[in-house]
Amino acid sequence: DVRRAKPNASCPAPEEKRTKPMEPAGSEQNPCSAVYRRPYRDRVIHLLALRPYKKPELLARLQRDGVMQKDKGSLAKILQQVAKWNANDNSFSLKEHLFQTLQTDWPGYTEIDRQNLKLILSGKSAPSQNTTNTSQATSPGPSERDAPARP
Repeated sequence: DVRRAKPNASCPAPEEKRTKPMEPAGSEQNPCSAVYRRPYRDRVIHLLALRPYKKPELLARLQRDGVMQKDKGSLAKILQQVAKWNANDNSFSLKEHLFQTLQTDWPGYTEIDRQNLKLILSGKSAPSQNTTNTSQATSPGPSERDAPARP
């Protein structure tokens, strides 16, 4: 049995963190503590940027990173502000305009998360390239492939 409690062991409780000196090097070694100090809203935004989450999944992930007592009841309000709800699968995804505010060096991201986010952001920031690459509407397919893209 693999339980989700193990990641909590690597993330010290807030009381334990107060006794340790807060150094930039320490936060790089323990990204969980660095994420814990960030605003709850930002943590939700950066999780939703990677993929859609159902509310129980999102709660579990946030709790794994550590949730302050004052933040526990505010998830619904934050989701109304930053997420759009998909009724088909009962999941939440990040609102489009918030992708511009993301930090690619977010301490809670793994290297794979950062790479995925860069792919997501490149698709969001270049909609004109995206439409030409998919050859939609009136764009002629073969001539687009032959001509190199120029900035």
